[in-house]
Amino acid sequence: MIELYPHFRLIHIAAVIASGSLFFVRGLAVNLGAQWAMIAPLRYLSYAIDTVLLAAAIMLAVILHQYPFVHGWLTTKVLLLVVYIVLGSLGLKRARTKRMRWIAFVAALLVFGYIVSVARAHHPLGIFA
Repeated sequence: MIELYPHFRLIHIAAVIASGSLFFVRGLAVNLGAQWAMIAPLRYLSYAIDTVLLAAAIMLAVILHQYPFVHGWLTTKVLLLVVYIVLGSLGLKRARTKRMRWIAFVAALLVFGYIVSVARAHHPLGIFA
């Protein structure tokens, strides 16, 4: 199964880039007042990308025998993912004011960047390790 690692790693990285890029574009558009950013096809595309991302992450964990709540850096990624999802939801639509949507959007982007740094460093402190 280890021979599949490079393929799932590439899929995972591509999905991270696609997911983050789509969130950035949609969040920026929503916060600048564009209506097209919340249309159904873009929402469904986001769901599809995130499903591929999660599936690839699970496959990588199984292949490498590294699991959240066993390995600190993966635990950090999973917990930060929950924070990112909440902030992203607030940043796209759920925050009550435009100012709060902007703050949540920027905070979600910062959390996303930190998740990437944790993944790159394989350490819970990410760029601060």
